[in-house]
Amino acid sequence: MSSHFVNWKEDENGLVLFTPPEFSFPENLRYLSRSANECLYEISGEIIRRALSFGNEKLLIEISAVSDQSLSVIIHKPVTHQMKAEIAEYIHNWFDLGASLTPFYEMAQTDPLLKKPAEKFFGLRVMGIPDLFEALAWGILGQQINLAYAYTLKRRLVEKYGESLEIGRNKYWLFPSAETIAGLTIEDLADLKMTVKKCEYLIDIARLIANGELSKEDLLKEGNVKAAEKRLTNIRGIGPWTAHYVLMRCLRFPNAFPIDDVGLHNAIKVITGSERKPAREEILTYSARWENWEAYAVFYLWRVLY
Repeated sequence: MSSHFVNWKEDENGLVLFTPPEFSFPENLRYLSRSANECLYEISGEIIRRALSFGNEKLLIEISAVSDQSLSVIIHKPVTHQMKAEIAEYIHNWFDLGASLTPFYEMAQTDPLLKKPAEKFFGLRVMGIPDLFEALAWGILGQQINLAYAYTLKRRLVEKYGESLEIGRNKYWLFPSAETIAGLTIEDLADLKMTVKKCEYLIDIARLIANGELSKEDLLKEGNVKAAEKRLTNIRGIGPWTAHYVLMRCLRFPNAFPIDDVGLHNAIKVITGSERKPAREEILTYSARWENWEAYAVFYLWRVLY
C-alpha cells in the first residue's frame, strides 16, 4: 500500500516534493494544528517550521504547499544532495505520501461510519511519527490520560531533555534521543510529574533502542502486524493499544488496529447516535469491510472528535 519511492527534486532554497492525488495540505495542516501545546513544530499561516536532526546536523525546514501537487521545502542552510534526499524521505514518511488512497475512498463511499468523515477530511493522511523512540514515548505518555495532559507531559520531556535549534529569537525543539533517556534514572524524570511506571517504561524502552535490541528495521522484518505486535507487547509497558498505535503511525502497517481505543469508541457513538460504548463484536462487524485499511479508518474516525 505504501510505496517507498520518494518523488522530489532539488531547487535553490531546498527541494520540491511531489504529492500524490488525494492529498490535501490544508487538511493535514488542520490536523497538525489541533493542539496549541505542540512543541516539535510550529505552524504559522500555511507554513510548518520544524527542526530535524540527521547525524550531528541540526536543520530548520519550512514546508508549504506550492499547489495540490507539490510541497516546497526551504532549508535554512546549504546542505548536500544526500541530506536533501534524507529530508525528502522524512517528509514523505511523515505525511504518508507513498499511500494511494483511491481504494480507501472507494470503500468509504458505502461505509456507514466512514462515508461522512472521508468526504469531510478528504486528502488527510495518517500523519506519521517516523522516529521509533518518539512514537513509543508518545504512546506511553498518552496511556490512560487525556490528550491535553499528554501534550503537557511531552513538552516537559522535550524541554528538559531534547536539543534545540535557535534561529533569531525562536527556539525549535527536537525530541530527546533514546540514548539521552537511556542514561537517566527514575529520579531524573520526577519533575515531569508522570507516574513512576511511565518513567520506568520510558527508560527501559530507550535502553532497548540505544543498545540496538529494538529497531524499526527489526519490527518491519517481522513482516506482518501480528508478529510485530507480539514483539512489541513482550516489552514491559507496551500493551496492545500502544503497540497498534506505533504500528500505525511509525511502521505504517495498514492493518494496525487499536480496537480498544476510547477515541474510536466515542467516534462510533457520535456517528451512530448511540448512548453506549460499542461492544467489541459490533466493532469487528463494522471493521470487517475495512480490511487492510484499518489504520486509515481509525484515523479518520478519530478526526471526527479532534
